[in-house]
Amino acid sequence: MVVQALVLWLALGVDRLFSDPPNRWHPVAWLGRWIGWWGRPAVWPPAVQRAAGAVMGGFTAVLFTFPFWFFQTYAPVVFFIIAGPFALKLCLAWRCLEEHVTAVEEALAAGGGREEVGMLVSRETATLTGEEVLSAAYESMTENLTDSIIAPVLFFTVFGLGGAACYRAVNTMDAMLGYRDERARLGWFAARADDVLSFLPARFAGLCLLVWFAGQGRAGAALRIFRRDRKKRPGFNGGVTMSLIAGGVGVCLEKKGVYAIGDADRPLAEAGEEIVRTLRGATLIGAVICTILIMGSALIAGELVPLLP
Repeated sequence: MVVQALVLWLALGVDRLFSDPPNRWHPVAWLGRWIGWWGRPAVWPPAVQRAAGAVMGGFTAVLFTFPFWFFQTYAPVVFFIIAGPFALKLCLAWRCLEEHVTAVEEALAAGGGREEVGMLVSRETATLTGEEVLSAAYESMTENLTDSIIAPVLFFTVFGLGGAACYRAVNTMDAMLGYRDERARLGWFAARADDVLSFLPARFAGLCLLVWFAGQGRAGAALRIFRRDRKKRPGFNGGVTMSLIAGGVGVCLEKKGVYAIGDADRPLAEAGEEIVRTLRGATLIGAVICTILIMGSALIAGELVPLLP
């Protein structure tokens, strides 16, 4: 348990120091190629697509999870301390998330940005205004506080590397297949599984945000927008972090014709740095809480007794 807490913090440090490896070396990219192979509706007759989505979705989650579980279960402790942070980092996308948003900001400043933000969101981006481009980028960032950071950390805390990897597999399948188009029958299992697995992490992320905003004197504003706007975002989970950040920072996150979350007290160009700081603060708060949970479990299990006077 103590080793697990050490690996958690080392993984966050590794993520801040190193960007993601190239796709040809990244297991999540390999996972994406595998999902892209079996997740084509043309491969399956319509009558079996729902069953195929469930069977292949479950198999994919097990296939991706097994090496991570095996490594943590059987690796020597010293090797786990050295390599475990890099393995957990593969299930996180904290720095990568910031890099993608920075790329959008820089491209927008140079007169572009629409192509770059199209890599983060599924909407049509060609006709977006500058503020709408920034909104799409920050919507992705605020929603992915759960998907890309807090949920993998929380699953690692409770279930170890295998838990973090399983969540990453399900979330990746949902990102690729969970749409209401020709992929709907194949993607239903991934979409529902992601909703279930993200339910508690989204609310844990919300708690971390409230602790952060309480320190900024903005918890009341965050809660007001949370109560008013969290259900405007389709789905059970995305609106939690989006509404709290929109309220706490004082911005409006808007997808034209679908939702507008928060009040535009400040332009997004001005508030961007604060949104990034908020994600960093919530991530660290989440890591501290998870460390307390790990150490508390170790104390209850008697693992810390030899270390105590």
